[in-house]
Amino acid sequence: MALWVCPALWVCELRSGSSLRGVIHDAFKHHPKDPAKIATLPVPLRPSCAIEEDPNIPAIVQYFNTKGRYEEVNPYLKEDILFVNRSILQPASAECQQIHLSAIIRHGTRYPTTRKIKEIRQLYNTVLHNATGEDSWLHEILTKWTMWYTEDMDGRLVQKGVNDLKHLAIRMSKLFPSLISEEKLQGGVIKFTTSSKHRCVNSTLSFKAGLTELWDIRDKEFDHAVNDSLMRFFDECRRFVQEVDNNHSAIVEVDKFKQGPEMRRVQEKMANRLQVPHSLISQEMTEAAFNLCAYEFAIKAVNSPWCQLFDEDDAKVMEYASDLREFWKRGHGYDINSKASCILFHDVFSRLNKAADEIKSGQQVSEAVTVQIGHADTLLPLLTLLGFFKDSDPLTSTNYATQAQRSFRTSRMLPYAANLLLVLYDCGGGDLRLQPLLNEKPVTFPGLTEQQASMPPYQDVKERYRELLQGCDFETECQLLKHPVEV
Repeated sequence: MALWVCPALWVCELRSGSSLRGVIHDAFKHHPKDPAKIATLPVPLRPSCAIEEDPNIPAIVQYFNTKGRYEEVNPYLKEDILFVNRSILQPASAECQQIHLSAIIRHGTRYPTTRKIKEIRQLYNTVLHNATGEDSWLHEILTKWTMWYTEDMDGRLVQKGVNDLKHLAIRMSKLFPSLISEEKLQGGVIKFTTSSKHRCVNSTLSFKAGLTELWDIRDKEFDHAVNDSLMRFFDECRRFVQEVDNNHSAIVEVDKFKQGPEMRRVQEKMANRLQVPHSLISQEMTEAAFNLCAYEFAIKAVNSPWCQLFDEDDAKVMEYASDLREFWKRGHGYDINSKASCILFHDVFSRLNKAADEIKSGQQVSEAVTVQIGHADTLLPLLTLLGFFKDSDPLTSTNYATQAQRSFRTSRMLPYAANLLLVLYDCGGGDLRLQPLLNEKPVTFPGLTEQQASMPPYQDVKERYRELLQGCDFETECQLLKHPVEV
């Protein structure tokens, strides 16, 4: 039996022996433009849909925020980790040729940081010292799980993270075969840049290994540059650090929500399930238990007993608490959050412009592919600057109930190995077009018309971001203000 999240948000059960891709292919063949109409197909052509839980997958797997697996965002990869659908590229015409690809990628699956491991240990010790009866949740957790995280793990890449980047590299080579090719790698026109953090450096090495193993390239290494100014700009933007990152008042909405009725209810339910006094379970412990469930599944692909402490309603609250923090610290909450990424924004567009100018002058593109590997904190401010995932109302401590359909959901935007791909096409006669993909799925630049949506003229994209291209100076934006803005 295989499980897949259907386009209409069904959970589809395919009977033993049936092919997931075959069933979905047949369904889309009949209704390629309206997946919802799959439900109207005759039974032999329609996936048999029912809520069916796989005991090896946490029931709350869709709510793990930035600690979620890439496969939850692209469920078809669970059946075939190297599957790509090239039809998503949809070039404007047959003459369109890919000429440049800029890829900004988050590192792969990692261990918890030292701070998170300390929180997990505190949680575990609390449970350990309060285990009372053999029928309690405490006893079950203690008999099924032992504390195995150590502080020296400190956010390092795990084997799953190595595979995340290897597999992504291979899929990208299949999606863009004219750009990510052995010839171009050997020719030095595929460039690599990384953050200095070990999880990013090792992700970069893993991405390169995916390509060299694919093409059986031996005894040759390909260089990468370490550039924290680009990939960890958030550390070097003094105004962001002072006004937001190190300013606890900047996340007052997060604190209010964590003290609010929704979070209190989750804590009380967790204490009841553990059969301990409510006073023993703090908000920090609740968060540690939820994160532990996510880490165990991402790293070891196990449905940890810690996951049983949360139902779907709890998970939605925990997800919102995390999204609230990301919104105010890295997203649309404050203008400086996104403006801190000005340096990366200009770097991306300078390379796109260079490739465009080279094509217009009849030259070969000198940098066919740029692979830049950083963090969720690298990608989210850039997506924010570009205007993605901006809801009509900001996320606050009091509007949880009305934000169920929000677009700002890091579980979908920023899993491990999340990526923003910008593909520049030459469609002949000076017609250059730019297609954005997020996590290997087409997205639309906010503010462009429907006619421009799938692969807009590059000139239209530059016009859309004209004010940022003419301004958005990192040094200016990140200067400390004489009179800091109240947040």
